[in-house]
Amino acid sequence: MKHFAGKTLRWDWSDGVVELTLDHEPANEIGTETLADLEKFAAAIPALAPETAACIISSARKQGFSAGADLRELYRGAAALSEQARVAGVRQFLERIHAVFNAIDEAPFVTIAAVHGVCFGGGFECALACDIIVADKMARFAFPELRLGLIPGFGGIPRLKRDLGNAFVRDLLLTGRSVNAARAQAVGLVAQLAAEGEALKIARSAAAQITKFDAVTRVAAKKFIKPIPHDELRHEIDLFCELFTRPAVMAALKKFVESTDAMPYLP
Repeated sequence: MKHFAGKTLRWDWSDGVVELTLDHEPANEIGTETLADLEKFAAAIPALAPETAACIISSARKQGFSAGADLRELYRGAAALSEQARVAGVRQFLERIHAVFNAIDEAPFVTIAAVHGVCFGGGFECALACDIIVADKMARFAFPELRLGLIPGFGGIPRLKRDLGNAFVRDLLLTGRSVNAARAQAVGLVAQLAAEGEALKIARSAAAQITKFDAVTRVAAKKFIKPIPHDELRHEIDLFCELFTRPAVMAALKKFVESTDAMPYLP
């Protein structure tokens, strides 16, 4: 499937490059609809792979790449369930999103996240599943989950630990603070820093360069340099579900949902 238009995203294939555009109001929050569309993309990867050298993931929303998980949907769904059913539902969702991000992580083509604005929580974890992050100078990255009594649940910490030093990982996770694109590039998170509004242009240039190389070598190089931390990813799901059972988490989610702030997810 070279072209697709869903409720929350779309993708188009041209000249060996797939461009996947996130477009879900207000800020590309990742809930059940976005997950379903992402699963369609993951399922299309084997068919796209033989003719694809690179994939760019970007956002059509002015607020940024993605604000993260759809916490309002999470709270409303969980509040109506017993504790046992609540945890089972969360585990199922996490296993599905992990399957999608693992598919993107190990895709035989090069994946590039073109980031602007907010790239928080689950949105940050989506970018981390990509091989290369290109960010404009106004982009900001954060894991604000500890504010809710949780840890990131979409695979972010194992992937960040794979790519960067533990000092930066602990700083992001344990403080919940956001970092700007310049610092993210300085620590090796961002591969290329673009002028404001230019991340997609730079990502397209990188993708065009990638199409020039031998496919077999590209696949071998990616497998060699980017092993998937499967054991840690499974442990992350278990720990998230364990933390999710606590009343403090539901109380924090309720406060978030009832907030009148324009963007209550901002650190």
